[in-house]
Parts: sequence; structure tokens; C-alpha cells
Amino acid sequence: MMYAQRHVLVVDDNASARDALGGFLSEHAFQVSTAADGAAMRRILRARPIDLVVLNLGIRREDGLDLMRGVVDRDEAPVISITDAGGGEPDKVVALELGADDCMSTPVSPRELLARIRTVLRRARPAKARERVRWRFAGWELDLRRRSLTSPDGALVKLTTAEFNLLTALLRSPNQILTRHQLVTASRVHPDEVNDRSIDVMILRLRRKLQTAPGPQRIIRTERGVGYGIAVPVEAF
Repeated sequence: MMYAQRHVLVVDDNASARDALGGFLSEHAFQVSTAADGAAMRRILRARPIDLVVLNLGIRREDGLDLMRGVVDRDEAPVISITDAGGGEPDKVVALELGADDCMSTPVSPRELLARIRTVLRRARPAKARERVRWRFAGWELDLRRRSLTSPDGALVKLTTAEFNLLTALLRSPNQILTRHQLVTASRVHPDEVNDRSIDVMILRLRRKLQTAPGPQRIIRTERGVGYGIAVPVEAF
């Protein structure tokens, strides 16, 4: 079936509702993960590709809209939000304006939700086809959407456009050595302005900016006569 490989994450702090919905979707050929809170949701989103999130905005002790906004802003997956029936139309409008792909009110009809999930997935890219836009490595985080680099202590580190593009290219190929020619292309600077020597200089500047403590740190490694690569584990999400 066309949905057999699509993975849905159900987020609800009501265990019986969460398990019932998860079981229903599993019976209809979806892969299903469930989460009881925002922390569990984020762990699952980081660990594996998710095609769609069903999120109950009434989750206790957390702001459901903030959780949804985080998923939407990072383009992690389409979201169908569930609002409390008492909230009425205003809650639905807010959820849709913040980026929900669809919205329902409790009590939720499993069959109606199933139809809405299928509709959203028909127009959404599969999770494996969505480009990852953030990378974590050695405590650092690079955000492609915001074009920002954050240090392990939470400080924003300024990069030039060419430096940002070089680091992005390296993180996209964490298990490879990229040649200087490949990095010239990745820098997206006019070819007349970039050569092998200027790539070496930009890599040196990147290394200095990624240096968080005295002593040798090999975040970027050199393969003599070939090029450069990332020397630490990289998590893309």
C-alpha cells in the first residue's frame, strides 16, 4: 500500500487516546511512533525521518503551540493539530496561521483523521526526501534556514557567506573528503575570486572560529594532497 512506509508521530499526554490512535493507524498500514511530551517528540524527530506529526495542542504542562511552531519552523514534518472543542474556531485559526497543515477538534474521529492524514501526505514530500536543514557536531549547531552557527555555550558565531557555505558542504558529506575543487564550487563565490590557496585560508579561519578550548581540536581534518573533511560525528535533522 502507498502508506506502508509513511511514518506518523502521535503526540498526546493522554495515554489511552495516544495508544488507541497509534493502534488504529498501525492497522491502516502506517508506521507509528508515539510521544507523551515535547521532550520525547524532539528525541524521535532527531532520531528518524517522520512524515507527519499529529499533535494534541492541549498537552499539559507545555505550550502546544510552541511545540508545533518548532516543528514547522524547522521543516521537520507536516503537522495536523488537535485542539480542545472548548477552544472553538479561534484555536483552529491560530494553529493554521502558525503553520499547521490541518486542524481538528476533540473528540477526534479516527476515520476522519485518517482521511485528513492521507490528504496531507498526498501533497507533502516524504520525510526521506526533505533536506535536513540543521546539523549538530561536537556541541556546535549549524542552522541552514537561519544561516546561523551556534557554539556549544550558546553563542552565535559570525561567518562570512563563503565560510558558511564551506561548512555546510562539509557537514552534508560527513564521511567524505571533499577536494579543493569541490569546495571552490560549494563556496558559491565567483571562481575568479577563489582558488586552492583561498580555500586553505578559509578553512584556517573556520578552524579558528570552531576552536573552543586550547589544544588540538580536529573538527575539520586535512587529507594531504586531496582536501578536507569533518572529523567528528555529525547529526542531521
